[in-house]
Amino acid sequence: MSEKRDFYEVLEVSRDASDDDIRRAYRKLALKYHPDRNPGNSEAEAKFKEATEAYSVLSDGDKRAAYDRYGHAGLGGAGFDFSNAGMGDVFSHFQDMFADFFGGGFGGGGGQRRRGERGRDVRVQTTVSLEEAMTGIKKEVTVEGAAPCDDCQGSGAAPGTKPQACVACGGSGQTATQRGFIMFSSTCGRCGGRGSIVPDPCKTCRGRGTVEKRRKVVVTFPAGIDGGQRLRVPGQGMPGPNGSPAGDLYVDVDQEAHPRFERDGNDLILREQLSFAEAALGTERTVVLPDGTEASVKVPEGTQPGTVISLRDKGVPILNRRGSRGNLHVVVTVGVPQKLNRKARQLLEELDAELSAG
Repeated sequence: MSEKRDFYEVLEVSRDASDDDIRRAYRKLALKYHPDRNPGNSEAEAKFKEATEAYSVLSDGDKRAAYDRYGHAGLGGAGFDFSNAGMGDVFSHFQDMFADFFGGGFGGGGGQRRRGERGRDVRVQTTVSLEEAMTGIKKEVTVEGAAPCDDCQGSGAAPGTKPQACVACGGSGQTATQRGFIMFSSTCGRCGGRGSIVPDPCKTCRGRGTVEKRRKVVVTFPAGIDGGQRLRVPGQGMPGPNGSPAGDLYVDVDQEAHPRFERDGNDLILREQLSFAEAALGTERTVVLPDGTEASVKVPEGTQPGTVISLRDKGVPILNRRGSRGNLHVVVTVGVPQKLNRKARQLLEELDAELSAG
């Protein structure tokens, strides 16, 4: 480029832009014009260099102050003119900055990223009864998969030894190669991206650091848990590589059907059959709820079939709302005897005549 553009114009920010504004603007442009995303595009490469030069000045307090006062001349050689430099020089000079921005996803750095990866998350499914959902419970769930080797404590090295940093990648797990103007980063072929090698592997796990196991994990199911919900148990998934944190365990919950009660969210529904006399004269029933507590249901005289009697706060506890519960809805049905003896028939006939006369 024959004449340098204003650095604020290059980054598309105002002259009073904050450090965060400048950082965000550069990241946007760097991602847009990065050579890995624009192979063979000389215009994109030039804009990438221009943005990098602008950022190298405006992100430094002293250089920015000199630039604001005197322009390009005020840098006095403190800036970096990459207009005629190869991309390898750019990446080399700003390797730490690119690693910070791109996390190793583009050429030029960030090989340590693999060592911070978490282990894989695990998902299992289990069923809770209505009784368990109402009271809350701790249950064991079975997890099958890789677990840290007990003999080597997950290091993969034989007891008494330890892994050594890979000399090929310097322990980063990544190697960089330059092809023309573009720097490529790839997984180290010697250590497989682990950043270390095991000269004397553990015989139990054969150097992997993990063994296949079936293990039990105690999971707390809180009162009010419902089917279709999912619990997260941190750190109980698969172990991470090279001693990094384990993944999480996710437990998908199914609600087991109950022989007497139906659940509708936090409400309970009970179908209670009364005799004709109880429905006509009124009565009181004691209902034992799934959690073992009792509820008294008062049936007024003249209750019709299909009537719903609701009792507040006798349903399922509301998740994460201590002391709050749903409601109990009692749906009344009236039982009609299929067979009558002579006396019962006579009494009903007399009752029918009496009711008809009234």
